[in-house]
Order: sequence, then C-alpha cells, then structure tokens
Amino acid sequence: MARAMQYALIAEAFLIPLVPLAAMAVLLVGCAALCVRLRIDADFHLRRLPYDAPALLFVVIAFLSVAVAPDMAFSFYNYSHLVPIYALTYLLTGQALRSAEELRPVVIAMAAAAVFVILYGFYQFIFGIDISAMKWVDGASFPELSKRVFSTWENPNILAGYLDIVVCLALGLAVGLSGWRRGLSLTILVLALACLGMTYARGACLVIAVILAGYGILRDWRVLLGIVVIGAGILFFDPVLSDRLLSVFTRIDTSSEMRLAFWESTVAMVLDHPFLGIGWAMYFMVYPEYDFYLQGAPVKIVHAHNMYLNYAAEIGIPGALAFFWFFFGSLLLAFRLPRKTPPWADVLAAHEHEWHAVADVREALMAWRSKKFVEGFALGIGLAMLSVALNGITDHLLFNIPSSMLLWMLAAMAAAVHTMAGEMKEG
Repeated sequence: MARAMQYALIAEAFLIPLVPLAAMAVLLVGCAALCVRLRIDADFHLRRLPYDAPALLFVVIAFLSVAVAPDMAFSFYNYSHLVPIYALTYLLTGQALRSAEELRPVVIAMAAAAVFVILYGFYQFIFGIDISAMKWVDGASFPELSKRVFSTWENPNILAGYLDIVVCLALGLAVGLSGWRRGLSLTILVLALACLGMTYARGACLVIAVILAGYGILRDWRVLLGIVVIGAGILFFDPVLSDRLLSVFTRIDTSSEMRLAFWESTVAMVLDHPFLGIGWAMYFMVYPEYDFYLQGAPVKIVHAHNMYLNYAAEIGIPGALAFFWFFFGSLLLAFRLPRKTPPWADVLAAHEHEWHAVADVREALMAWRSKKFVEGFALGIGLAMLSVALNGITDHLLFNIPSSMLLWMLAAMAAAVHTMAGEMKEG
C-alpha cells in the first residue's frame, strides 16, 4: 500500500499538466491505498500538517455557500467534482511524502512533465498556430500578434501561470542541487522562460521578472544578471513581445478595460453577499446582474480575472479568508525553512577526523545532499506560490482545475518539506 500511494502520487504529479482526468483517476487509487494502509498498518497514522485547519474550514464554507446559490444543483455538482479532488490531492501528498527519498521521484516526475509541456509549446510556435479567431488578445491593439502558444493547457495565460511555477521550482532546485543536476535545472529554467515569452502573457512575464529580479537583489546577483541578459535578448529579437509588455504602462486595451470592469462588478457582488457569497461556481450566472460593461453581449464571463475578488464573491469573505490563510500560510512555511547547510567542503573539513571509513563519508554526503535538496525545493515552492499570488491580481488561474490541483499539491509539499527539514535537524 505504501508503494501504491507513492506510485499514485508520482503519476498524479506527472499527469496533472498533461492529462488531468488521468491524474484524478490515479489520485483516487492512491487515496484508496491510503485508506487500506491505515487499516492494516499499525505503525502508519495520519499526521497533522500546519495548515489543515484553514484548509478544512475552506472546504466547509465553500460547501455551505452552495445553499445560497441561485442554481443549487449546478453549484453542488461543480463543488462535489472539484473541491474533493483538491482536498484529496492535499491529503495524499501530505501523508505520502515523509522523506527526501520519497520526494525526489515526485519532483523528477514534475520536471519530466514540464519538459514535455515546454517542448510542445516550442512545437506550436515553430509550426504555427493561428489564434486570430480566439479571444486571447485584442487584435485591434496588437495586429501583429497572431501566434500564442498554449501547449497542453487551455489558453496562453494559464500556460504562462504554469511556466512561472516551473521557473520558480527550477530556480529552487538549481540552488539545492549540484553538478549536472544543477545544470539540468538551469536548462529547464531557461527553456521555460523562452516558452513563457511565446505565450505573450503580459502579467505572467512581468510577475516572473519581478520575482527573479527580487531574488537576484536579495540573494544572488547572478540571477539578476541572468534575467537582465535573457530578458534583453528576448525583447531585442521579438519586438512584438516588447510592444505587448510595454503596453501595460503606456496604453489601455480591451483586455485591461474588461478586467477593470469585472473587478468593479465583483466588488459590488461582495458588498451585496459578504458572508456566504453568491455560491460556489456561480460567477457566470450572477455576473449579468452586475454587468455594466458588456451590456448584454453574448459572452459568458466565468470568473472575475482576480483570484482574491473571485473567492470573496463566490464563497464570501469568511471563505476567502480561510483559503488565503491556508494559501499564504503554506507560502510562508516554505520560506521559513532555514537554508543554512554549509558547503560540503566545510562539512568534510569539520568532521574528517570523526569518519573512519569510506562508508561514513558516503553516508554523510548523502545526508548533506538530501538537506540541500529539501532546502532548495522548499525555496522553489515558496517562489512558485508567490508567483500564483502575484498572478492572482490580474487573473484567476485557479479557476483552471489542473492549476488548482497543482497548487494544493505544492501546499502539501511545503508542509512535508518543512517537517522533513525539522527531522533532519534533529537527526
């Protein structure tokens, strides 16, 4: 059963960005194995994670919001098919990952899936995909923009949010790994940045630039130099991307105008329904009552294009506070992990008189590598969740099911690596 849980988690991590339905299927297999293991293994028990309480509170309040939905049947149907998937992902991840050895293959699976997504994005860009008929860009403001990649995701903006996460995780792994593994992490980081440019998603590009520049200023000037060189190169060779990014500061296009209008309408929803909101997944149904911008145009608006306002509107202010307690608590948990493991040369010099055999040195080296790996991955999780928080200002990427599954998995991983680090310190 332990192996079944581990393999199911590895498969889910790999399948989330590729085949979400298959990821849900293996998740259920893993949770079934968890239940069986709890019954037959006297030494295995559920462990509490630091932010279980707000996660459970969010699940309960979201369920209660169904009662006030204008279409209770649809709201309950949507809730019952999505929220349990997120909660079970959090449960399986948090209970299955109890050591660096169990974490490592899951990270490898996530990296393999990311490489596939990125390469497919390159394929779309090279061989062309006409998006002129799709509503992803204001054709009047950007007439030259006719090609935006979305790879295995639903649209370029969601892909861009995922690539922001990939870049952050790759940076954290590059910090925590050494040798060829660090080189591989940096390669994935650069490829993800290039693919991100191919999405022409302004918000996600600016978010990752801020995160990498901030990390470079605070922790490592080489990262700042790298982002400056890569960014300058991309903008020089792709003037369309340059024009699109600069448009954020120089002009208001249809996309920006619509977001401002959605936010104004959503604030009105929150003020009218502050406690339980308008009902889970009811934004598309209630928005026409608050619409002043589209004025009856046959366009279905399914979310507020702002993560914070969307949760407050659909499940009320208490439900939104519960979710963001869970979200930002997990984010801070990842950042609070101490990263003070000294270089291996210093460790070797300090303990060389205590080790009397090659086996002692090998065991110490493996333990040192595990500590660095856990510390680096925790940094990556913190930066990745920060990217979600910043992207949430101008979009609601968690409306996308795979994006939410990945977010809940990362939150559980943050708790798991925090526990691992504490055990390693005690050891």
